[in-house]
Amino acid sequence: MDYDVIIVGAGPAGLSAAIRLKQLCRQKDVDLSVCVVEKAAEVGAHILSGNVFEPRALDELLPQWKQEEAPINVPVSSDKFWLLTKDHALSLPCPFDNKGNYVISLCQLVRWLVLKAEELGVEIYPGFAASEVLYDASHKVIGIATNDMGVAKDGSRKDNFQRGVELKGHITLLAEGCRGSLSEKIIREYNLRERGQGQHQTYALGIKEVWEVDQDKHKPGFVLHTIGWPLDHNTYGGSFLYHMEDGQVSIGLVVALNYHNPFLNPYEEFQKLKHHPAIRSLLEGGTVLQYGARTLNEGGFQSIPYPVFPGGAIIGCSAGFLNVPKIKGTHTAMKSGMLAAESAFGVLHEGLNMETYWENLRSSWIWEELYLARNYRPAFKYGLIPGLALSALEHYILKGRSPLTLKHEKPDHEATKEARLCSPIQYPKPDGVVSFDVPTSLYRSNTNHDHDQPAHLRLRDPRIPELINLPNYAGLESRYCPARVYEYVPDEKDQLKLQINAQNCLHCKACDIKDPKQNIEWTVPEGGGGPGYSIM
Repeated sequence: MDYDVIIVGAGPAGLSAAIRLKQLCRQKDVDLSVCVVEKAAEVGAHILSGNVFEPRALDELLPQWKQEEAPINVPVSSDKFWLLTKDHALSLPCPFDNKGNYVISLCQLVRWLVLKAEELGVEIYPGFAASEVLYDASHKVIGIATNDMGVAKDGSRKDNFQRGVELKGHITLLAEGCRGSLSEKIIREYNLRERGQGQHQTYALGIKEVWEVDQDKHKPGFVLHTIGWPLDHNTYGGSFLYHMEDGQVSIGLVVALNYHNPFLNPYEEFQKLKHHPAIRSLLEGGTVLQYGARTLNEGGFQSIPYPVFPGGAIIGCSAGFLNVPKIKGTHTAMKSGMLAAESAFGVLHEGLNMETYWENLRSSWIWEELYLARNYRPAFKYGLIPGLALSALEHYILKGRSPLTLKHEKPDHEATKEARLCSPIQYPKPDGVVSFDVPTSLYRSNTNHDHDQPAHLRLRDPRIPELINLPNYAGLESRYCPARVYEYVPDEKDQLKLQINAQNCLHCKACDIKDPKQNIEWTVPEGGGGPGYSIM
């Protein structure tokens, strides 16, 4: 199947690119075919509700969004920032500046963007997982291929076998989200990290629940961010709590994946968080509606790769435009998609080249915003209190214009210390009221994969888990995964062996990032597999 532009990923970046391309076609009376493929069974099914949304990019893309009934109805009404200790919450000056922002369901927003894209003539295909990059003889990208459907674990073809589809385009835009599998291959293939800002990407794991709470406790538009407990002072991270519509609250914990102690379990840290007196009182009597997890880019300005490759570009969180101190990346992802679309239109209609995307990116408000925020995340390599002090200096005094640009520490997978150098962490048992075990949470994610398919989580060397990860790091993959995909179970000789429960996978990508030897490769499963977050 041939198109002018192929877009991989129907999130905010991919849909914004598609809409902008078709807008330009209408303005210039040009007909370009645009196709978007999405691995989720339904657009939005891999995006969990709960987001503080800055409408800046949407104002540019669809200025009439209010009149066109975009699902953006709850303005931020209150903005708090707390430093948590085990039993107390200390109020700090709030640096987030959420005036004019909204508490939304990002899942609902992308569903609305799909309607706008289809009205303009964009073809959108959910349930198709892009598994391969296609090249021509000169090693230029000419599109993607989706994976075969109906292949059994042993590689044989089942009765429902369906060959994957080659989608070829003059321009391919990769909008897969954080740690996109094709994007990472392209970044390595063309040395884009080195050609860009030069530093490696650094990541965090976000774990989230959506609750329905008592109406007398619900405050629509209330936004809370915390730092400190339950994490130790050498582990970067924090929590968020957003009051949405209809009595719903989104709560989560973000843990930087450069943590040192292999015994740390991000899922269990999140369960501990909910027992804090200031948070438990809100949740008690409520009901958990959904659970999910996803990694976030935290490298910011220092880690932006050169986003252009022969035949296309990388947009959104695949490239890493998250503003860490704001904890926002939707507006920057959307803007990057719009800029890439304008460059793609210039290539196809005006004979220009995709390098204009890089040039326009660097002259856009994305670049200015990430530059001003560049020193916040690396400041915390010195610990919690020094990090807060340096961040306050950057925000209130220097206003992001420090003459120095701090560097990130070693890559996340190299940051883990050996187990013999660390103390085990004992986590309390879940109470079934505000804290829960993994199987209960996993059920709430509606995750589903066909059990009889090749595992999409692949070990480059099957010996490493038992020879290195288990003895040296106490089998840390059984703890950093928030879905119990990785378990060490005894074999017939009572020797512990790694068991991969790929059907549990939430597509968070933590394993692809945190494994000490980079031995785990995350690839796409059959299209339609993964979490099934309901459209709320």
